[in-house]
Amino acid sequence: MMISVAAIRKHLALPNTSWQICLLAIIGGCASALLVVLFTLTIEGIQQLYLIKRDNYNSLDEVSRFDLPIIGALIILLIAWLTGYKYLRTGIPFVLHRLKVAHGVIPFKNTLNQFWGSAIAIASGFSVGREGPAVHLGAACSSYLGSVLKLPYNSVRTLCACGIAAGIAATFNTPIAAVIFVMEVIMREYKVHIFVPVMLASIVGSLITQSVFGTSHNFQYFHTIALEQQHYLSLVLLAIGLGILAAAFNKYLVLIIKQSVKYHIVPRLLLAAFITSTLGYLVPGAMGTGYSAIDISLTSNAQLGFLFSLLIAKLLMTMFALGLGIPGGIIGPTLGIGAITGACAGAIAIQVLPGEHLSNDFILMGMAGFMAASLNAPLAALLAVLELSGQLELVVPAMIVITIASIVSRQLCKNESIFTMQLDAQNLLYKKPPIEESLQNIGALAVMKDNLLILEQASTRTIIGELINSHESQLIINKEAAVEINKVNNYYWAQLDVEVVDDEGEDIDHNLDKRLILHKLIPINHQATLAEAYLALVEQRSGAVYIYYKDINDCIGLVTFEQLRIYLVEGKLN
Repeated sequence: MMISVAAIRKHLALPNTSWQICLLAIIGGCASALLVVLFTLTIEGIQQLYLIKRDNYNSLDEVSRFDLPIIGALIILLIAWLTGYKYLRTGIPFVLHRLKVAHGVIPFKNTLNQFWGSAIAIASGFSVGREGPAVHLGAACSSYLGSVLKLPYNSVRTLCACGIAAGIAATFNTPIAAVIFVMEVIMREYKVHIFVPVMLASIVGSLITQSVFGTSHNFQYFHTIALEQQHYLSLVLLAIGLGILAAAFNKYLVLIIKQSVKYHIVPRLLLAAFITSTLGYLVPGAMGTGYSAIDISLTSNAQLGFLFSLLIAKLLMTMFALGLGIPGGIIGPTLGIGAITGACAGAIAIQVLPGEHLSNDFILMGMAGFMAASLNAPLAALLAVLELSGQLELVVPAMIVITIASIVSRQLCKNESIFTMQLDAQNLLYKKPPIEESLQNIGALAVMKDNLLILEQASTRTIIGELINSHESQLIINKEAAVEINKVNNYYWAQLDVEVVDDEGEDIDHNLDKRLILHKLIPINHQATLAEAYLALVEQRSGAVYIYYKDINDCIGLVTFEQLRIYLVEGKLN
């Protein structure tokens, strides 16, 4: 059994699509989706205590709307105090950071704060979304599976991506958008060996949420699309406005983060609660994840002045809640802000352009354009709106809005993804050099030399004699076949760079003395990738690392710097 498990780990260390990683993706996706479903049910269970309908804070009186966020903030602070304030970092930016510094492995206390803190925040009316917690919870659950099985870190990263896809699919019931979001925003690369297991996990997440909540989407009450080519000029103007608004939103959200970081978390969360309470007292439709704002935009013929006040309140609520540290996601509020912006544009356009359901179409376009420009995720935004609405006729007009909004936001306004801007503002690492990016996709187990001749407590002269007389002495002649290791003074040393040895040659000891080059070996865990091996050897640009399983004194294989050089130069695993 141990041999088979070791063989599976070694196979998973390669960047290949295999039934093993697909099976683990399904298991991890199932666990992640169930955790996200539990998270959703927890929120709904809390809201049922005082709300008639989910996220409908209009049913509360003014005093309750004012008190609710403050009570929620106090509970969040209590949870943070019990777990430790340093574990309050949560959400998509934190997951991106952990993918770079810890291969997606996330501390349990951060996950505990994410589950309960976000559930309380969302149920209390803060303008934060469910998808950030879904990403965090899915990543934590699936990466925990990889950690328990002690899989190579490249496989743990893949499982982390699978958990994220399952979490998003379980939240929105949008499996395609979940896959694209993971590849476009989280992993930022399209590799088949990652894409296939991520797709399987996303399917599992969608199936589980359908079995619990049904097959319907949140926005399936859209009628037939009324947009025609004569409306495209209006869409261009809407897209320009969305791009500018998204850039301003990102800029001021990050400004709040930078300005508030100097203060303790307690006054920050209380200030966020007070702002949410005040705005919720005045504009209750702006409270919550964004669904309430979307419902108001879609189901009522609201006046332009009311829509504008709703937009301002939603923008301020979201910026201060997320900027001051309330745990939660940003995608839900961005969809809400985009919907209100589209409703404002539709209220203006319907006065001069024909179309019975034109305002609904503008709402959808606003959701797609603002999400794409704010997150810098155009393809994920397109597919998310298509899946949520079920209207394929949206493809062309949505692409027009998304492309123009993205260009205006990124090129004219110098805007970036809100996630990378948040990471920069919090001084969290999320980038690595391209060499490390490439090497971390391959586990050290996959390429290690494991046909070793290990000699304990021997001097160099004794080693030479034993190698000549050993039954494995023929391995010296072919340096590709084996590596000789000796242990002296509790350190491993390896004989590398050995030229062909002629056993028939004269003065054999003299020749071996010249050709024998010993390198002190650096230990790395069996879960490590080639990136860790490279970092350990890059300064000396020679030698090797040795792989150990549980005991650091138990060498199971070597990875040499020459192997790394050949892979980086020639693209071959040797």
